[in-house]
Amino acid sequence: MSTDDNGHTSVMLDRIRAAIPALPPAEQRVAKLVLADARSFASLPVSELSDRAHVSKPTVVRFCRSVGYDGLADFKLKLAGSVNEGVPYVHRSVDEDDKPGDLVVKVIDNAVSALLKYRNAAASHAIERAIDALVQACRARRHVEFYGVGNSGIVAQDAQHKFFRLGVHATASSDGHVQVMSATMLGAGDCAVVISNSGRSRDLLDVADIAHRKGATVIVITASGSPLAHAAQQPGHVLIAADHPEDYDRYSPMVSRLLHLVIIDILTTGVALKLGSESLRPMLQEIKKNLRTRRYAAAG
Repeated sequence: MSTDDNGHTSVMLDRIRAAIPALPPAEQRVAKLVLADARSFASLPVSELSDRAHVSKPTVVRFCRSVGYDGLADFKLKLAGSVNEGVPYVHRSVDEDDKPGDLVVKVIDNAVSALLKYRNAAASHAIERAIDALVQACRARRHVEFYGVGNSGIVAQDAQHKFFRLGVHATASSDGHVQVMSATMLGAGDCAVVISNSGRSRDLLDVADIAHRKGATVIVITASGSPLAHAAQQPGHVLIAADHPEDYDRYSPMVSRLLHLVIIDILTTGVALKLGSESLRPMLQEIKKNLRTRRYAAAG
């Protein structure tokens, strides 16, 4: 992970570094300018940035879009939040001799820090594209499939539950054979949401490829720079990069799960808003009413 001069780890700078090999030479020069002095890049006008990188002004803007941002203004805003003071990043690993009080502080600090870093680094245009694709599938009564294995399979189940409440034909599967069968039955207009912490699961790489070949829009939530993220660079895919300091080989991943759950919440909220509250509110109210009848009566 890269570190700026204040000792803050910058996920955004790591993402830019990982993207350099895939960028055109001119945009690579802009990327290197960012990595050389992120603070200055966030504050300088586009004319000076283009002069320093020896590129045209439109090239600077194209670079910002190539690495997943809406444009120069959006990129500089996120960059400033990533490297400037105000949100220090400290990943505090737990130790075997930590007391319960220490665990409370460290686990919560890790989660909060990761979420704040993602807030600053999130590419809003990728979120918007994912929401639009999901809304189109929902309105057309097409399939929305969530795929994950292991810990990510639990996130997929949570996503299915949230979309199910919106009246969407959504299912989740974590079994590799079921995922292959499900993806094979997808078609144009459907959405496949592939969730992976490591981005290295062969099952999920295969199912993403099958869904793409069948014409479905493939939305990938994974670490940038992973094999799954590289596969999501081709047309028909939407990559939502979810980077964090947690080792993907960790036995009990915590931060990654929370980050993925938050991304699912963002997508669900965006879809619900676009579908319109007038049509959803009566259904959700009826669901709550019917669920109340399943509860035990309050003690008298």
